[in-house]
Amino acid sequence: MTGTIAVVMTFSIPIIAILTFHTQRLAKIKHNMIKDEITLEKLKQENYLLETEKMKIELEQMKIEGPKDHTKII
Repeated sequence: MTGTIAVVMTFSIPIIAILTFHTQRLAKIKHNMIKDEITLEKLKQENYLLETEKMKIELEQMKIEGPKDHTKII
């Protein structure tokens, strides 16, 4: 009985170490993925703001230029 417990304990320690290492590695990968997703969302937000500003400027230019002639096209 004591021999069986010793054998189980001998093999369980490396298995626990492997599982712990694997879990830590998965956590690091997930952490990096979340960081990348946050960076991507920040870039999307920045792009949205730049595009909105660009459209505002284009609209203002169109208002300033106005129609070249005053004829209505039906």
